[in-house]
Amino acid sequence: MKIDIFNHIFPKKFFDRMVEVAPNGADMHKRVRNIPCIVDLDERFRIMDRFDDYCQVICLPSPPLEVYGPPPVSTELAKIANDGMAELVRKYPDRFPAFIASLPMNDPTGLLAEARRAVTQLGAVGVQIFTNVLGRPLDRPETMPLFDLMAELDYPLWMHPARGADFPDYKGEKKSHYEIWWTFGWPYETSAAMAHLVFSGLFDRHPGIKIITHHMGAMIPYFEGRVGHGWDQLGTRTSDEDYFLLLKKLKKRPLDYFRMFYADTALFGAKEATVCGLKFFGTEKTLFSSDSPFDPEKGSAYIRWTIEIIDGLDITPQERQTIYEGNARKLLKLKK
Repeated sequence: MKIDIFNHIFPKKFFDRMVEVAPNGADMHKRVRNIPCIVDLDERFRIMDRFDDYCQVICLPSPPLEVYGPPPVSTELAKIANDGMAELVRKYPDRFPAFIASLPMNDPTGLLAEARRAVTQLGAVGVQIFTNVLGRPLDRPETMPLFDLMAELDYPLWMHPARGADFPDYKGEKKSHYEIWWTFGWPYETSAAMAHLVFSGLFDRHPGIKIITHHMGAMIPYFEGRVGHGWDQLGTRTSDEDYFLLLKKLKKRPLDYFRMFYADTALFGAKEATVCGLKFFGTEKTLFSSDSPFDPEKGSAYIRWTIEIIDGLDITPQERQTIYEGNARKLLKLKK
């Protein structure tokens, strides 16, 4: 069985309410609305039927719920989304064996209540977080209790990048051009969020916490040298803060913490990047994901390309099975 662990969909009730709340969606919001199978289940199933022994773990796409408005708007949308996802899993368990909950990250109390409700009452196998909360990092006091909760519940967090055209590439500009905010900005966002969690001491407090990073850990595998020997010298480049004390507080090298993240294979058909990421994270930390349905074919290409890459890797059949299915069943506690 190929368990695709990161796929995006809009439950119909959520989609209708979303359009009411934000009728003039722009940028990523415009992008995600214009893919038929993100709402149309018949089209979705036609695409999925092209692949043998294949199923999808589902979640909402970008943008984060807090973009739609402050509580109670974001909190209401989270409940509608999670109720809708749970209904899809109940109706189509062979298609969608599990769902990832969405949270109102701008509602510190509400996000904890909804995370617990989604996991313990609706059957969510984890929660989706984005790499910032309206421009603020994840390691702020109002957000960190979520990581404590998920460590207690022992379910993963899926980390999805978030950045828009309003985040300029240069100080002297007002916006990002040429969709650089997406092409290069999203991998940077994920890497920066991972670093904040590492240096917050999260993995020392919760060494068993499970965080799945989208797009094979973003920049981290490729920048192993900078993350490794470079951050072993943390503080040597900084004059206004004493990072030497922070480095001494950590129980491991920074590089070793980055290896504690999990990674998915959603790399849009990039084989060498897959090889690089797999070498960094290892088979036991890598899970099959296509990021459907955002490919040029509106749903099928990323699935096909990713399967072709995994099937062509120089690994054992057991390692391939671990990536396709074994890790997902273990982390998500799925029945065989």
